[in-house]
Amino acid sequence: MNSTNRIDIAFETLRNQGKTALIPFLTIGDPDLGTSVEIIQTLEQAGADMIELGVPYSDPLADGPVIQRASERALKNGKVTLAKVVQVAETAREAGVQIPFILFSYFNPILQLGLESFFRLISDKGISGLIIPDLPIEEDGEVRTMAEQANIHLIPLVAPTSDDRVARIASKARGFVYCVSSLGVTGVRADFHQGINEFLATVRNNSSVPIAVGFGISSREQVQRFEKQADGVIVGSAIVRKIEEVLPLLHEPQTKAEGLEQIRAFVSALKG
Repeated sequence: MNSTNRIDIAFETLRNQGKTALIPFLTIGDPDLGTSVEIIQTLEQAGADMIELGVPYSDPLADGPVIQRASERALKNGKVTLAKVVQVAETAREAGVQIPFILFSYFNPILQLGLESFFRLISDKGISGLIIPDLPIEEDGEVRTMAEQANIHLIPLVAPTSDDRVARIASKARGFVYCVSSLGVTGVRADFHQGINEFLATVRNNSSVPIAVGFGISSREQVQRFEKQADGVIVGSAIVRKIEEVLPLLHEPQTKAEGLEQIRAFVSALKG
């Protein structure tokens, strides 16, 4: 097993180039598993630096309506499971995709598999990071230990909270700290949390790993707004919404390339 994680390599490369990571989020299986592989390839071509692979979930507490609808489509069309999402990662790697993959899953699907089976499943399948939005730091000890043994970074989410709690979460982070830019669920926004600048500075001061900011970022202007303060910018709902817009194109073989091109152009514009 390679002791160097792809996430660390990517951030180091970008830092040396004076650049910020663009990290798209996808709901895997929307519209289907094969198209998800093609979308991953498209995002890499568009300039994405790493990708969050979202496991569809029937009760997603942190997700707004756009990602909820995508999860519903994935669960209905392909009965997409955690194991199928990992298979998509493996298939994309075999197809030549090089950028890091971060598995985004609620804890229940992982628990259903069992922790040992889960880490066996994702080891050596091209997964570099793991985000479990409903697993609090007070309860993540066993997962953290097993992730470190598998050379997979357990990436914490931190929302505006007390400085003490920010320090505790940031100090344990691996890979990067996912800073939540606005309170509430995911979704496209015009405004961010009022104290966002101070919050990011607090996380930065307490973290030995890069920081990335997400929740509600949907335009090149918003990406630029955070590029100076963060090492990475995460875009989720806006990309999932773009995929939703071009679903009719993706469903037809003769128009699929056009649909993928619209997704590529959108992400390329975010990257700048």
